[in-house]
Amino acid sequence: MGDQVDGVVAAWDVELPGVLGIELELGKRAGSVYARLNEAASRVLGKLKLTKAEFDVLAVLRASGKPYRLKPTELAARLWLSSGGTSNVLRRLTEAELISRAADEEDARSSWVQLTRQGVQVAEEAVRLTAEAQQQLLKAVPEHTSRAAADALREVLLALEARD
Repeated sequence: MGDQVDGVVAAWDVELPGVLGIELELGKRAGSVYARLNEAASRVLGKLKLTKAEFDVLAVLRASGKPYRLKPTELAARLWLSSGGTSNVLRRLTEAELISRAADEEDARSSWVQLTRQGVQVAEEAVRLTAEAQQQLLKAVPEHTSRAAADALREVLLALEARD
């Protein structure tokens, strides 16, 4: 029994034999798993009236530990966002009073982004609810299979990062 990707691979093998291989399978399968996990999280985030980008900022700030603050450049780097994209998200979160912004007293060119008390609560609720939704989705997958997939993807990423 195969998955949807097997059909795509088979079709390309007929059209361009030997051209596409494991790179197609890896990309399509990793993308499909990501999309399904992201969809489960997005349903929850919609109920919380948060976008994925807003959630990501809140989650990174919460995971940073007390006092739950980072510089915008650190946030952008951790989230793989452009500075313009980060600025838009930070503006919306400031308006929603989930984060505050303050000048860096040691560097006048920089500032801090920090979760407000409400921001900490929303971040924790969002993380819990998205984790539950994704765990529910993965219940159909044996735990050892999920662990093996995560470990294998780590090895792939480490090999790719070593090339950079």
